[in-house]
Amino acid sequence: MAEGHTITIEQGDRHVRVVHGGQILADSDRALVLRETGCPVRYYIPAEDVRRDLLTPSDTHTVCPFKGTASYWSLPDAPDLVWTYPDPKPDVARIKDHLCFYEVEVS
Repeated sequence: MAEGHTITIEQGDRHVRVVHGGQILADSDRALVLRETGCPVRYYIPAEDVRRDLLTPSDTHTVCPFKGTASYWSLPDAPDLVWTYPDPKPDVARIKDHLCFYEVEVS
């Protein structure tokens, strides 16, 4: 990691739900909590707890020097709503097979 840049990943202990347009897209008690310098807290939800059947792969890819290359998924009215790191860098390997949404409800 770059000097002064940290990423921590821990097993979350809260319920995480993603709702868009009244439809539940994800519902999990097993989300990972990722904290990264300069970024909001993100919840990475196990793929099994996400309604992937509702999502369409996007052509968008971004590269994070700390996590790797992200692939995105969309809804018809919400492009690039969710992302995943199919082959994350070793320091963040725990987020493999997890998806992250921009907006989540945490309880």
